[in-house]
Amino acid sequence: MFYNELKPGDAVPALVKEPIQKVQLIKYAGASGDYNLIHTDVETARSVGLPDVIAHGMLSMAFLGQFLSELAGAEGVKRLKVKFAAMVHLQDVITCKGTVKQVTPADGNRAVVTLDVWAENQKGEQVTAGEAEVYLPGH
Repeated sequence: MFYNELKPGDAVPALVKEPIQKVQLIKYAGASGDYNLIHTDVETARSVGLPDVIAHGMLSMAFLGQFLSELAGAEGVKRLKVKFAAMVHLQDVITCKGTVKQVTPADGNRAVVTLDVWAENQKGEQVTAGEAEVYLPGH
């Protein structure tokens, strides 16, 4: 993807994740150090009024990080800022999306592309939303 092919309002290619599985939450707990049992133990989740375990909020943010890395390469991700809007449940299919907000020329043959980004579930509900900046080359 090249910055000089983008203008405000353009959508960038989406990233669709596999349905959320409990084993994924257990692995993420280990990787992140977040062992809150509402993410891995159904009895604990139910004791606080949840119908089942829920995904870590930072997992959906990590998906957005992957989304940006696939757009710009890991070294091209400059900034990601998000707010968590809704819970992610088992079997939810999360899709990461973004639209171009601004293209600002930078040093050399690249620009900073500011994006509105969000992760939504299969119902189209935003679960995480924010803004990102990535460096993209020109051609």
